Amino acid sequence: MCGIAGFLKTGKSGNALVCQDALEISDSNFMAAVVKQMTDALQHRGPDDSGLWVDAKNGIALGHRRLSIVDLSPAGHQPMISASGRYVLAFNGEIYNHLKLREELEGSDCHSSIATKGSLWLGHSDTETLLAGFEAWGVETALRKAIGMFAIALWDNQEKTLILARDRLGEKPLYYGWINGMFVFGSELKALKAYPGFDNQVCRQALVQYLRFMYVPAPRSIFQGIFKLEPGCVLSVKSHAPSCAPSQPLRPAQENDLGHAGLQLSRWWSLADAVMVGASNTIKNEDVALSQLESSLKEAVQMQSLADVPLGAFLSGGVDSSTIVALMQQDSSRPVKTFTIGFDEAGFDESPYARAIADHLGTDHTEMRVTAQMAQDVIPNLPWMYDEPFADSSQIPTHLVSRAARKHVKVALSGDAGDELFGGYNRYFWGPRIWNRLSLLPSPARKILGTALASVPIGTWNKVGGHVFRRGNAVSLFGDKVHKLADRVCNVNNLDDLYRSLVSEWSDPASLVISDNGSAIIEPQSVLDAPLPSPDMPQPLPMMYRDSMSYLTDDILCKVDRAAMACSLETRVPFLDHRVVELAWRLPLHMKVRGNTGKWALRQVLYKYVPKDLIDRPKAGFAIPLGEWLRGPLRDWSESLLCEKRLNSEGFLRSTPIRKAWSEHLNGSRDHTTKIWAVLMFQAWLEKNR
Repeated sequence: MCGIAGFLKTGKSGNALVCQDALEISDSNFMAAVVKQMTDALQHRGPDDSGLWVDAKNGIALGHRRLSIVDLSPAGHQPMISASGRYVLAFNGEIYNHLKLREELEGSDCHSSIATKGSLWLGHSDTETLLAGFEAWGVETALRKAIGMFAIALWDNQEKTLILARDRLGEKPLYYGWINGMFVFGSELKALKAYPGFDNQVCRQALVQYLRFMYVPAPRSIFQGIFKLEPGCVLSVKSHAPSCAPSQPLRPAQENDLGHAGLQLSRWWSLADAVMVGASNTIKNEDVALSQLESSLKEAVQMQSLADVPLGAFLSGGVDSSTIVALMQQDSSRPVKTFTIGFDEAGFDESPYARAIADHLGTDHTEMRVTAQMAQDVIPNLPWMYDEPFADSSQIPTHLVSRAARKHVKVALSGDAGDELFGGYNRYFWGPRIWNRLSLLPSPARKILGTALASVPIGTWNKVGGHVFRRGNAVSLFGDKVHKLADRVCNVNNLDDLYRSLVSEWSDPASLVISDNGSAIIEPQSVLDAPLPSPDMPQPLPMMYRDSMSYLTDDILCKVDRAAMACSLETRVPFLDHRVVELAWRLPLHMKVRGNTGKWALRQVLYKYVPKDLIDRPKAGFAIPLGEWLRGPLRDWSESLLCEKRLNSEGFLRSTPIRKAWSEHLNGSRDHTTKIWAVLMFQAWLEKNR
């Protein structure tokens, strides 16, 4: 795991002009100093080594920070030059099958002209293997052969082209864009912000999307002119390429787009294609499906358990992490190191479940007890950690468990992606049921019902709930829940609408954001608006597909990457071995969701290693008592960021709806935790980035 950064001179882009400093780009010393400044901002991603490579003639600079995991020797130093000298690579990630790729390369006739055979390899790093693969097979073919997670910056000296690429599902981040006319890129936004003269403004369209989803979905970032490379994509940029006209606004590169600042974007792997192939090749026999699933997961775990440094795993006690740990332990001759955190607050402590699983499997288990103060102390670091507004509050415990693991290991496997692939989220089975009942009423009747429910004050509903639900079965904030249901009843016209409402925090975020030019802000399209691979996909498969395309990549994987890399810990995700992903989409729906239970097939695999009574319980998130903290120890901090005068003077968010939500949350009539947290994370980020 590492950090990469760099820049390429492409001429003028968009409305930005090349700054005076950038005119010195031909000066190698200046270029080296700039790229070092950018990579120094990524030291936490790679504290073990640093390197840079500059070609002043072609205006290209590559920088690298290294977290040494495979081949700890200087032979793994980057940026790395290929044997023929054609390619220079800065690489972040791991290629788990690189030794098999070496065997294939050594036996390849087309590789005989490149001095990489047998003992002529300089070391045993996957970076060297990947470079040789690029020379032997070409870039996209080599990427398709690779099993791993990665973000790469590759300079092709023959074609005078910079190539950026990202892994299939987006495990490793990569940003690109323009700063003062220069094309820049990096693993995190903090590297781009370190480029001289950075003054890119807040993208208000991205802000609208953030307030809906709690994260900024690709391809946008929070800054104008800076974008995220989407998963499974390759972006090529020609040196000194013609730029777009000054009047043309900067936008993310589009697929097969040759006219935008000399960029070309292609997709070398597509989840939509995997979904379609899976639908046409469904595994109908349950025994065959479970056997193949277990075999694929075993191989993925085995490959991802290889490292030249201490390795362990996160263990929450849920289905996903328990499955990964069980397979790790079965293949290990000594106890696997596992890590979890526990909270003192009742209702938020999942550590007993993890401890029970660890005891059963015989792992070397570490449990870190977390106080409210320890968790709250993380909050001031979140704007630095995530670089842009990010409001999944499980970011806090994720960082704390990463910090606990880093004291013992350098690599940790996680159970992320199990929910999206195998149907684990509650909305997958409750969403269709809710809609099936709502759809029995015609739209006008639904609106009348919703209006009637909303017309009853929340306090009255709370009293009704107190009478209907006796002690022991009481529903907290019953009136709040009724009003949320009323909003959905009024505004939902189909199951897609219901899904949108379930994944949205502020239901009309465009009305919350103030335009910088007086015109109304139009919410940009997102994955929710994109066509499905097939219009005939039965529910909840469309939800699972859309979650995998955006929520998984831009929330879950982003959360884990930044939380872990902030303490220099590499994380690996066996469920995202693309062979496991493709197999998951070959399983019919009834092998994923049955009744009120998700992840049926995954559970059957796990039950071979762990008793059902240790696993079967209601799904719980990685939660903290944030709502109560906002009313208590975090109230003064929150009030300072949500001050009406401050909001109005900053000119980004309308104060009236925010103050209303804050007041309702404080008096306990509504639970607006997620809405308020989204605003607070933007405000805290803005405070650090003004």
